[in-house]
Amino acid sequence: MSSPTTTTGGLAERKRTRDLESERILAGIGLVMVAVACFATLDSATKLSTAGVPILMGVWFRYAFQALATTAVLLPLKGTALLRTKHPRYQLLRGALLLASSTLAFFSLRYMPLAEFTSIVLIAPLVITLLAATTLNEQVSPLRWVLVAGGFIGTLVILRPGGEALSWAVLLPIGLVLTNAWFQVLTSKLARTENPMTMHFYTGWVGALLASLALPFVWTALPGWQWWALLCLMGFMGTVGHFILILAYQRAPASTLTPYLYAQIAFAMLGGWLVFSQVPDRVSLIGISMIAVCGAAGAWLTVRERKVPIEPAES
Repeated sequence: MSSPTTTTGGLAERKRTRDLESERILAGIGLVMVAVACFATLDSATKLSTAGVPILMGVWFRYAFQALATTAVLLPLKGTALLRTKHPRYQLLRGALLLASSTLAFFSLRYMPLAEFTSIVLIAPLVITLLAATTLNEQVSPLRWVLVAGGFIGTLVILRPGGEALSWAVLLPIGLVLTNAWFQVLTSKLARTENPMTMHFYTGWVGALLASLALPFVWTALPGWQWWALLCLMGFMGTVGHFILILAYQRAPASTLTPYLYAQIAFAMLGGWLVFSQVPDRVSLIGISMIAVCGAAGAWLTVRERKVPIEPAES
């Protein structure tokens, strides 16, 4: 039979453990908020850059910056261990999928307001649920199907089929969501055996090298230093945002943090208002709200069901 002193000591230890865990989760939430603010800034800078920088040149610079910055920071810390991977072909495929997503994002941002674009991109977790059911034969609860349907209805509300707002450009964010969903599915599988820093390293270099193939055909002299500063801001925000996201997911589970990713919609609305004087109309706000509520509820279900989470989207 344990003594009162031993029992009291055990309770105190458990309390300290819970407090530390709570602090780590709060730190993770704070880091996620900083990361999505970086991503919203990246999207604002990207939309601004499309007015004066060839899109494929902007994509190349964004990945070249990430590749060089990641190498400069991580290689001295990790050494050659950073380069070790058990699945080089999957690393190549993952990098190519993210490059395709980024290219579609650049084109989408040229034609779409920031808030609407961000909302459509954030249906990716709902698309992953659909992919899990149709291609991975995973069991999906009826409530999840309702949330998936709600997210897609919200997307249709934003796109307004049959209305004046609908054009060929809506295919761009839809293609982005599909490529990003496959990117996340592959990420979730690689994360079981691969170091996140190694994945981040290969993502940058695969994107930079593939984008370099188009560079001779799109390179142009920029009219002023301001455009180069804007490209550097894009590269910096993309690199820092993804690194902060890695730090966040080292401190708290993805299922806990995923609902906070939808704060990016608010940051996107703020950026659209400050930089482009764009404010979503009432109908778009309804669609945006449907996507945010269904996506956050899906993340809450993940916590409740205690399933293995899928990593969040990258920009």
